[in-house]
Amino acid sequence: MENVKALLDVARNETGLRHFGPDSFREGLEILLAALGRQAKLNALGDKIIRDRIVLHLKQRLQIEQYYQRHPEIDEIVVRAPLFGLSLPRTGSTVLSFLLEQDPHSRSLYRQEAAEPAANVAVQCGGAGQGQSEEDFRRETGLKTHVPSGVNAPAECQDLMALDFKSHIFQAFAQIPSYSQWLLDADLSSTYSYQRRVLKLLQWQQPSKSWRLKCPTHLLFLNDLNSVFPDARFVMTHRAPADVMASVVSVYVDIASKFSDAVDVAYMRDLNIAHWSAGMARTLEFRDAGNHGRFYDIDFSAMHKDPIAEIRGLYQWLAEPVTPEFETAMAAWWENNASHREPSQTLPAEVLQIDPARLQEHFGDYSRRFVQQAV
Repeated sequence: MENVKALLDVARNETGLRHFGPDSFREGLEILLAALGRQAKLNALGDKIIRDRIVLHLKQRLQIEQYYQRHPEIDEIVVRAPLFGLSLPRTGSTVLSFLLEQDPHSRSLYRQEAAEPAANVAVQCGGAGQGQSEEDFRRETGLKTHVPSGVNAPAECQDLMALDFKSHIFQAFAQIPSYSQWLLDADLSSTYSYQRRVLKLLQWQQPSKSWRLKCPTHLLFLNDLNSVFPDARFVMTHRAPADVMASVVSVYVDIASKFSDAVDVAYMRDLNIAHWSAGMARTLEFRDAGNHGRFYDIDFSAMHKDPIAEIRGLYQWLAEPVTPEFETAMAAWWENNASHREPSQTLPAEVLQIDPARLQEHFGDYSRRFVQQAV
């Protein structure tokens, strides 16, 4: 894979553009490329896919900055009181995001516009789209969906965060411990500032609606997120950490094994326990620092028992109506999803070797406060 300068040149040559905007992305890109070269043990497919993804993010920055140069009025748009879904992974947060997407009076971030925000703005403005669809990507890589998907599927914020090269998406694709360790304590203020920049662009020339966003990674960086979105509100989904870790480690292993022939299950296990326990500890600290009233909590089992009732409770807390149109659409989506839902596949316990005592040590406080089922 090329070095930083070469990849910047590739992106410039393929777009004919020059300006990447603020330089905050360069540190993460340099650390990422060094880790990919020294540690990832990528196979040929992995090298191609991750290299192409990096170039795509760089090209999107160039195109986003071109919009701002041509239309400085975009910066005057206000992203008002977004609702962020944040939680441990595999807690039902994706289902929640699909249900919220059924509300015609709110705005989700869709998969294709998250991956290529500038290209999707071009389509909205009557131009031509570009790039690879989610279906094409999965066909090329052989990746499973793991979560509900589709053209209008709500996306996590990972791709927008990747524009600043501070995103968990890279460590799901490859074993890059030096990057992951750096990311754990990185300052993501610039990341969220750039995400707000992209959200403004996506709002431009569109009806004004409240954003419904989600990403487990936000658990780790709430102070930085709050500095950029001080009026944000949060919805947390909760599930027993033992179930969460078994599921998320299995997903990481499945993804990384497509891009490397030497995936270390123990490394993936330890990485996820370290990052998500740090994220939960930071989130509890943030909540206890006078922010508890900005959170609405939903239990995993309650969501699966009566999802529409949980959304009604959330909307009552938001002081927003659940319209008949919204409720009918949720019920239809839930019924359709239930009939097409793929069973989740978790690696055997003897392969994962997740120690319950270790989970109790790392997640015990969280479980006592928010999880109906003990660790």
